[in-house]
Amino acid sequence: MEERTETMNLTDFTAKINQIRTAMSTVVVGQERVIDLLLTVILAKGHVLIEGVPGIAKTLTARLMSKLIDAKFSRIQFTPDLMPSDILGTSVFNLKTSEFNFHKGPIFADIVLVDEINRAPAKTQSALFEVMEERQATVDGTTYKMSPLYTILATQNPIEQEGTYKLPEAQLDRFLMKINMSYPTLEEEIRILELHHANKSLTSLDDINPVLTAQELLILCDFVGKVYVDPSLLQYIALIINQTRTSKSVYLGASPRASVALMQSAKAFALLQGRDFITPEDIKFIAPSVLQHRMILTAEAEMEGHTPGKVVQRLIDKVEVPK
Repeated sequence: MEERTETMNLTDFTAKINQIRTAMSTVVVGQERVIDLLLTVILAKGHVLIEGVPGIAKTLTARLMSKLIDAKFSRIQFTPDLMPSDILGTSVFNLKTSEFNFHKGPIFADIVLVDEINRAPAKTQSALFEVMEERQATVDGTTYKMSPLYTILATQNPIEQEGTYKLPEAQLDRFLMKINMSYPTLEEEIRILELHHANKSLTSLDDINPVLTAQELLILCDFVGKVYVDPSLLQYIALIINQTRTSKSVYLGASPRASVALMQSAKAFALLQGRDFITPEDIKFIAPSVLQHRMILTAEAEMEGHTPGKVVQRLIDKVEVPK
């Protein structure tokens, strides 16, 4: 790839982000928070786990996002019989050259949608470990680098558990965020019905044009590292993480990797708001999505009906906000 030059300023960036938000909202109704979180993950060069019941546009949201940022998109439907070679690729013997040629699998793209990730067995899930952490895949002793934009968007259904394999904590920790997609409100549902009644297809992406080029997006990813973080906010992040380790409701708290993830996510989210510095509000908005999948609640807390998201929110409220 050619060397990048930083030519885009924050004003141009903010305008383009607003264009993406507008384009997304015309197709995906009522998921503004999810859109902001997805953009944050991509800018922070992370991966995301999207959880929600079937039919609320998880797959459509991922496909539309890749279209708007002009990224190469690939979709993998995870099934119980899926093998690691089905996603990584295989080496095929070439009779003409008497050599093995590697045929890349669907994992080689900029944006990879892994649909129903918990439906594949552990050995296939583990094939994603190196790719997610190192952004490279090793097949038959040869290492293949992924693109700088490489992002995995994985989905799972929280209700239907028959024929699924629970993701291990080690793999969950490699997701920068876990986003919960909920049902639309009554007004949003009416809007969806109106669009369908008007014969406007909500799933056709043919008329969608990219808003950001891959080069522009990489420039913006570089900007994330330059976002200013006040020392008091670093302490604020550390105190929130420490709360997850001392709470009586939490059996296993967040790791130092979660601290770094929270800081990077807050910096990316601040950039989305057109700022080159983060605020406590950025951290509070991002924290539940960054931490909820990195904690294990005690049996007592689960029996009382607590969820990781609610516990995280309660722990955040306990920490004094820096002045």
